[in-house]
Amino acid sequence: MWFRAGLFCVFAVLLALASAFLGHTISYDFAAKVGSKSVDGILSLLASSMLAVTTFSLTAMVQAYAGATSNITPRAVQLLIDDSTSQNALATFLGSFLFAIVGIIALSTGIYGNTGRVILYAGTILVILFIVVTFLRWIQHIARFGRVSDTIDRVERAATDAVRMMTQPPRFGAEDNASVPSGAHVVHHEKIGRITHVDLAQIGEVADAIGADIHLVCIPGHLVDPAKPLAWVRATIDDDQACLIRDAFTIEHHRTFDHDPRFGLVVLGEIAARALSPAVNDPGTAIAVVEAGTRVLAAALRHRPSKDRLPPARVTVPPFAFSDMLEDVFRPIARDGAGTIEVGLRLQKALAALVAIDERAKADCCVEAQDAVDRGRTGLSSDRDIADLSRLHHTLWGNHGVAAP
Repeated sequence: MWFRAGLFCVFAVLLALASAFLGHTISYDFAAKVGSKSVDGILSLLASSMLAVTTFSLTAMVQAYAGATSNITPRAVQLLIDDSTSQNALATFLGSFLFAIVGIIALSTGIYGNTGRVILYAGTILVILFIVVTFLRWIQHIARFGRVSDTIDRVERAATDAVRMMTQPPRFGAEDNASVPSGAHVVHHEKIGRITHVDLAQIGEVADAIGADIHLVCIPGHLVDPAKPLAWVRATIDDDQACLIRDAFTIEHHRTFDHDPRFGLVVLGEIAARALSPAVNDPGTAIAVVEAGTRVLAAALRHRPSKDRLPPARVTVPPFAFSDMLEDVFRPIARDGAGTIEVGLRLQKALAALVAIDERAKADCCVEAQDAVDRGRTGLSSDRDIADLSRLHHTLWGNHGVAAP
């Protein structure tokens, strides 16, 4: 944001200098015709109005952040802060204010006459046109900025983008509890926090240097501490090589969306859980989250990493577990929406849709569908609702949790 505003300020300084040194190239008669003498008043009006518009825009953005924190989920606020349209609008308005201030200061120095004002006048008209276009876009954008549907769409896009960053498709079935073999050299990290990024190229260089495979234990999203191994290798490595492996892991205090698709699914689940709370009671939002989460999970099932996303040959990266991804988004909805038949029915259909995309997800989806129907039978107060939910579950999954063809 400061960079865009800074560009406007640099543009204003360059324009003031150009007006002083290139003004002699413009004839006095032409300067009189275009009304360059009025540039003083235009810049004064621009400075006062842009300060007010900047304050208004900043207030609107802060209100959107506060509303998302209290009504949606605090974890989604970062996506609103990173919104490029709002950043461009605020930077444009602030930069225009700085442009007007620099222009007024330049005029007060008296370093150029009427002919030099023509260039400043033309630059001011250009800035006004840019402000008008930005302001029209901002009016359209602010109407939906920070709303629940807008936030759901942002989280879905962030989670889908993170899915495309995965180095391999998700793993199905029971959790792989393979332990570190005895005699292997284990690398730990001194920090406590969440992994946000792993530099696989740097780890690959270490693997080539030692001539052995390096097996990662942690991936983006995992919580690490000095007791949890980051990676292991069946070779002897020195302290410098261990340090290179350790430094390849970026550790932060909070999770981020960029390389962690599970975080996006967790945030979607939080949005639905808040919508299903007794204070809000909005099952429609929960159903929208189910549909958004289904699209993200479908993208994970269809994901095939491109060549530039594949890990180095000597680096083994554990895949994301599909069962964990299902639980991240659907478990909170099944828990808090157990007493709402519409949510229960939508969950069963969403899980069956995922099986239709990839049969390998059948076992994981069956477990989640059974958990949801068990919670529904306990939470629903109407016998008819319980019968409808059980009937749909039987139709989709059969007696043994097998999705119907």
